[in-house]
Amino acid sequence: MPSHNRCVIQPANFGAGPVCIRCGGPSKDNPFKALEFGPSHIRGLDRASENWDQVADTTSLSSGVADRYANALFELANEAGSLDSAERDLKNFAALIAESADLKRLVNSPVFSADDQFRAVSAVLEKAGIGGLTANLIKVAAKNRRLFVVPAMITAFGRSLARHRGEVTAEVTSAEPLSDKHVGELKAALKASLGKDVALETTVDPSLIGGLIVKVGSRMIDGSLRTKLNSLKLAMKEVG
Repeated sequence: MPSHNRCVIQPANFGAGPVCIRCGGPSKDNPFKALEFGPSHIRGLDRASENWDQVADTTSLSSGVADRYANALFELANEAGSLDSAERDLKNFAALIAESADLKRLVNSPVFSADDQFRAVSAVLEKAGIGGLTANLIKVAAKNRRLFVVPAMITAFGRSLARHRGEVTAEVTSAEPLSDKHVGELKAALKASLGKDVALETTVDPSLIGGLIVKVGSRMIDGSLRTKLNSLKLAMKEVG
């Protein structure tokens, strides 16, 4: 019988009972106790009594939950020496969400029950070959009706990993998904400019028309065609 004294426990009122993300197994521990991850302590990961309506539109709470999930995964993966595999699995899951409208709806829609989300996401994870701590945490999120915070959790984990590696995080918005070649070229260009290794957080916005918007901290590096066109239009109005 595995010990769950340092595992992440999910609330017990979703059918299968509490589950820990360290080993993926059931636990009889109190699901509302302080959760311990090596040197740090995270209290109150979730409360089973919270309703979807109370949290779905609360950005600050969603962000806080995402951060706690990310911290939990980071601490456990770091302790297990599996940060690289956790990063790879999270990127794979993020890619699946981006590529599948059905999966995106499953993650974001409040109409699915916790059990439905758990069963569906478990099947997706298994088919994608995503296992270990990452899969267990995503399943915990589904059981807790917190699957909608997983995309934000992936972003928060990436930032923690970048800090751990001494990297600078750059937020990149592009008109189309970046290829591996373009990602490599962009990282190299930013490293040459900033003098540090760079971790990229990428999003797609077709309305950019073309180019990239890159933000490093509070510094905006804007190379989008839309911005250039808007600037040109403004200049023409001023002349007229």
